[in-house]
Amino acid sequence: MEYVSRTPRSPLDGLIDDLYYLEGAPPYARLTLPPAPAALFIVNLGAPFRIRAGTEIETAEYTDGCVITMPTRAYEFGYPPRTRSVGVHFKPWGLAPFLPMPATDLCDRPVTIEQVWGRPASTELRDRLATANNPHQMLTLLEDELMRRLSETAGLGLVRHTSDIIAATRGTMPIGDLSTAAGVSSTHLAQRFKALIGVTPKRLARTHRFTATVFALDPTGPIDWSDLAGRAGYFDQAHFGHEFRAFTGLAPTQYVEVRRRFLREHPGHTLNNWPLPTD
Repeated sequence: MEYVSRTPRSPLDGLIDDLYYLEGAPPYARLTLPPAPAALFIVNLGAPFRIRAGTEIETAEYTDGCVITMPTRAYEFGYPPRTRSVGVHFKPWGLAPFLPMPATDLCDRPVTIEQVWGRPASTELRDRLATANNPHQMLTLLEDELMRRLSETAGLGLVRHTSDIIAATRGTMPIGDLSTAAGVSSTHLAQRFKALIGVTPKRLARTHRFTATVFALDPTGPIDWSDLAGRAGYFDQAHFGHEFRAFTGLAPTQYVEVRRRFLREHPGHTLNNWPLPTD
């Protein structure tokens, strides 16, 4: 697959990790994305793809693309034989200035771009991107559109600063200490987080701790699960295993086997560090 990525210019770089272009044949027809401390915006330029947001929710088809605030559960993506899209990996709070509704309204409920920005805007953006000369021009067009839509958002500085502390401590700082450091009540902090990110500080911290632990794994070698759980700050290995199942639907050893399968079947693939084969 072709993957082109770059960081946007200021002030978007304070909201976005990267803008990206993706085209080609997916490594698997279905991929599972465990929750991560990030939000996602995809403009689809190819055949529709499908998303299942949790086992109790029916799979839905997305033609123009999708908007996903920070998830609390794994999502299953179903891809056509070839996919083509332009997207944005937002920081947890990064979508808020571009949403006409509180982020909590979209928590674990992916929506189309049309549902967020309206059909004329969605159609115009897709048409402009589809006629661009190359991926770099596409990313510039998307960046310009985001700059044009950027709006002031109450409480963004508070949420961003507190989220940075959570990330720096890998989710291990007590939540009470966060509100004290921010100089606000825990209730006010939770309300701002839910409005701008979609989840509470506690949930964001939990997600940061899990992803930091997963990215510390080396699936190619032996793993001391007890030591890994202890260093990550989990109470015990049973707690660690519970978190793995909650985030991925798999036991830790099953997760590693799936990661090893990806590495074995698609060595060096651009998507091999987070999505999991579903089939």
